[in-house]
Amino acid sequence: MLRRRASAVCTATVAVGVLALAGLTGTASADPSPAPSAPVAGAEQLSPGLLKAMERDLGLSADRARSRVGAETRAAAVAAGLRHSLGAGFAGARVSGDAAELTVATTDAADTARITEAGARAVVVGHSLAELTSAKAALDRVALHRAPEDIPVWYVDVRTNRVVVEAGRGAATDTFLAAAGVPRKLVTVSQSAGVPRTFTDLRGGDAYYMNGTGRCSIGFPVKRGTQGGFVSAGHCGTPGVSTSGYNQQAQGSFQGSTFPGRDYSWVAANTGWTPRPLVNGYGNGDVTVTGSTEALEGSSVCRSGSTTGWHCGTVQQRNSSVTYQEGTVSGVTRTNVCAEPGDSGGSFISGSQAQGVTSGGTGNCSQGGTTYFQPVNPALQAYGLTLVTSGTPPDPTDPTDPTEPGGSWAAGTVYAAGDVVTYGSAGYRCLQGHQAQAGWTPVNVPALWQAL
Repeated sequence: MLRRRASAVCTATVAVGVLALAGLTGTASADPSPAPSAPVAGAEQLSPGLLKAMERDLGLSADRARSRVGAETRAAAVAAGLRHSLGAGFAGARVSGDAAELTVATTDAADTARITEAGARAVVVGHSLAELTSAKAALDRVALHRAPEDIPVWYVDVRTNRVVVEAGRGAATDTFLAAAGVPRKLVTVSQSAGVPRTFTDLRGGDAYYMNGTGRCSIGFPVKRGTQGGFVSAGHCGTPGVSTSGYNQQAQGSFQGSTFPGRDYSWVAANTGWTPRPLVNGYGNGDVTVTGSTEALEGSSVCRSGSTTGWHCGTVQQRNSSVTYQEGTVSGVTRTNVCAEPGDSGGSFISGSQAQGVTSGGTGNCSQGGTTYFQPVNPALQAYGLTLVTSGTPPDPTDPTDPTEPGGSWAAGTVYAAGDVVTYGSAGYRCLQGHQAQAGWTPVNVPALWQAL
């Protein structure tokens, strides 16, 4: 948990944890290739700061970085279509390299032709993604009641087609699996000496202070009706805790917070603070946020935080679980991006798409490390928030433009993969988790919506 105490001095190493600075704790059929021109990534409008960070951390020139983000977006659209069309046999998707070469796994060899026709590499494996996800969910339920000792992290790894459990000793894993009723054949045990803790320390990545005792970083500016604020990590504060901004001026207070279990919170800001669709580029140009479409495993991702600024890497595993001193947090995404105390709550972004808020990890930005982020869409759903983006209307509570054909779809709503809406007289199924933006109607964005 990376939260920084106001008087603390940054140490050379950071144990697994939440990035905060503070005096809290340590802690049917489907088109598999939607139109690649859908306005999802904004690869041509990547900020100079993000491009510079990708060059430093990923070794990419500006042109290669733009090309990679665009390729990753197209791959995500293809994967979303295949996930629906393959049904129960779908076993995960990932990208690799600058060209974002797409690999899609299935349990049914008969699906390989369909995958190949869509332009992806097909792999036949023994376990579906649903089976592995179910096994991990069983582990999460056990951890919800009592955090497992000596087991800091577990996650579904689509590359190895296993649930990976990182543990300090084998006996702890056996007890954990037995309590959850998870077959050992689904699990790979990895030895780990890391001890996670949280990273605590209205533009994403900016610093803020809690009751004057610690520092965290803003995740993303949001609105709830006309009330502005931001989302951050749950371990940064509890409801009622007041906040001050990077300039030490009164800012607002925590309205909702969940930790452990999940690691998200939201702060309502006073009228002196205006939410903007930006992430702090720390001297290299701010990044404009255009949406919250989830990136695939293997995609590039960058983080902004008030201690270490910009750092980049790749998405390793989604839907991971990690045990901090304070308890287990599930549903986080594992990355190889570094972070340090005070970066907690800060922005994770892929291209121009908001991904999540910094939770915790291991290592530091001198030697490298692992960092977990809490996906932003569940936080928006939990508190009924609207992500502030370059396309956000001034007041998201206003009725839909009367020229729209009607239906249940609405801009500002957070949709998860599988959700069904109506638009006009037609029905559509959501292919990728995202927050709907004005103009991103189901008719216009086939990368996100499939007609039924």
